[in-house]
Amino acid sequence: MAKAADEASERARFFRRGAQPIADLTGSLLGPAAKKRGFASVDLFSYWPDIVGPAYAEFTQPERLSWPRRLEAGGEAGFEPALLIVRCEGPRAILLQHEEPAIVERINAIFGYRAVAKLRIVQKPIERLARPQVRQVARLPDEEEARLAADVAGIADEGLKAALTRLGRAVRGQKPAKPRVNTRM
Repeated sequence: MAKAADEASERARFFRRGAQPIADLTGSLLGPAAKKRGFASVDLFSYWPDIVGPAYAEFTQPERLSWPRRLEAGGEAGFEPALLIVRCEGPRAILLQHEEPAIVERINAIFGYRAVAKLRIVQKPIERLARPQVRQVARLPDEEEARLAADVAGIADEGLKAALTRLGRAVRGQKPAKPRVNTRM
């Protein structure tokens, strides 16, 4: 009886928690793979577009952290920062090389200590994930467009208003689902 109550309270807590960021859910899955490459966590991967900026985000990728052997002194005095090996596509490598001091500074700011001392830039293709196909939304009739515009008219934030308008077009432009017929008897 107590076990069933514990399971019920665990299930209720799970559903009460609501939506979670995917990064929170995948961190435990990516952690072991990151540790094999010398990364203590997946933070560097998560923040990489912010670290290198939009000019390099699509064309670069952190590959591996190479830690030097520990010094004999031990403790913080014996700590040496790592070498970060970064993949870069084509001729952008030379441009990235000029940005190295700023990138190292941003990485260390994210970690909160001097984790990386230097970058080694290697020219290799970037492993990209397949991007999902964007479905085109059919044009709404004029009366639906007017109704949608009236629904979002009271929103002051232009970004939010545009996002809700796109969402409204997508939802209202969908074909109605066919009713399911129960064939079981």
